[in-house]
Amino acid sequence: MAGKDLTTLTIKQAAAKMQAGEFTAQELTESYLAKIKERNGELNAYLEVFTDAVDQAKVIDDKRKKGEQLGDLAGIPMAIKDNILIKDRKCSSASKILENYVASYDAYVIERLKQAGVVFLGRTNMDEFAMGGSTENSAFGPTRNPHDPTRVPGGSSGGSAAAVGGGTALAALGSDTGGSIREPASFCGAVGLKPTYGAVSRRGAMAMASSLDQIGPIAKTVEDAEIIFNTIRGKDELDATNFDSENKLDVKAKLKIGVPREFVSNGLDPVVASNFSATLENLKSAGHELVDIELPSFKYALACYYVTMFAESSTNLARFDGLRYGVQVSGQDLLGDYEETRGAGFGPEVRRRVILGTYVLSAGYADEYYYKAAGVRRLIKADYTRVFKEVDAIITPTAPGPAYKIGEKIGDPLAMYLEDIFTVPVNLGGVPALAVPSGKTAEGLPLGVQFTASHGREDVLFTLGRQIETLS
Repeated sequence: MAGKDLTTLTIKQAAAKMQAGEFTAQELTESYLAKIKERNGELNAYLEVFTDAVDQAKVIDDKRKKGEQLGDLAGIPMAIKDNILIKDRKCSSASKILENYVASYDAYVIERLKQAGVVFLGRTNMDEFAMGGSTENSAFGPTRNPHDPTRVPGGSSGGSAAAVGGGTALAALGSDTGGSIREPASFCGAVGLKPTYGAVSRRGAMAMASSLDQIGPIAKTVEDAEIIFNTIRGKDELDATNFDSENKLDVKAKLKIGVPREFVSNGLDPVVASNFSATLENLKSAGHELVDIELPSFKYALACYYVTMFAESSTNLARFDGLRYGVQVSGQDLLGDYEETRGAGFGPEVRRRVILGTYVLSAGYADEYYYKAAGVRRLIKADYTRVFKEVDAIITPTAPGPAYKIGEKIGDPLAMYLEDIFTVPVNLGGVPALAVPSGKTAEGLPLGVQFTASHGREDVLFTLGRQIETLS
């Protein structure tokens, strides 16, 4: 199989063919490295391609030759978002302040992937410290959409999504704080899973908003996303928010799906609205029951999310002061050191969010903003609890429109934030959601829908996601 393009295969297909001896992990890896060489100059999906990727693959090939029993992920080339630690490798969160930081330990998810025999191709571009929805906020230049390089790939996991959607990684890891896996997956024609909060350990992921962040997979298919999720999930004693549970659903089960028509009725691009209606009809034809539901608190979700996220980001980023690691720029005194270091190291979007987060936590304003947002978050969780007593899942578009032009919204933060309207309630509620491709525009831009289920019910999402793949 040497010399052939192997980058069209899924994880399951590649694993079966390697096990059958049709090609080696080295050949599979080399095929992806060739595609990276061909496309990454234009896409800027990777910040760094690891020079030892082929050596990693050779280790797996040697184990397979010795007859070791290997799982589906052994020898599978994956990309890792630049905010997830891999020991002895750079991890910068796409920020100048951590440009040359080298990780001293593996994230929990990396430990699990190493045990599974994954080949790490490199670290992918992202919005700086995961702050953004377009991957235009990277200190190392924007990533471009593989389906139209004049457009954004979404964010903040835009590099990971562009790598998968552009054929330069078989799968990838991202992180999702308010849609940062699901939106870029949708824009790039991939599958993106935001797991239940706590289902996957956050140890070793650079924190933006600790009560919202979640690591998850971006993959070509729902089956591939499920394989990765089942590998990286599990109990981590070093993450107090982490839990371990597993549910299994009959994949042929007919489900009751909630449609929040009022919530999704305003502001949709006409092509997204048409695609969403067609998807609903497909699900109905497949035997699922569609139920109109009301989510009255969700109209406040965007404001609630941004107040909460700004506050938590401000406190989490306080550690980047130039004293212990990262860039250090001297000032006239200690305060000057802080000001010069953070001014030089942080980009404009990060500075904006830190300033706003400090403001909403400050004396005299915390009651008006932060604690009010906490109250709204409880209402959102209560709406999820109520609705999931009536339905098995909720369906919405993933984003209100297809991928937009690079530069189109970067100067208007409010317009950019509105792109998150369908994704942020999921993180506030701590529930799982899956973005699945559901069609394309006339110009060939991917479109997607999002399924949301109750806590721990990723199995419901995988069941519905597989059916969308066959129906779309």
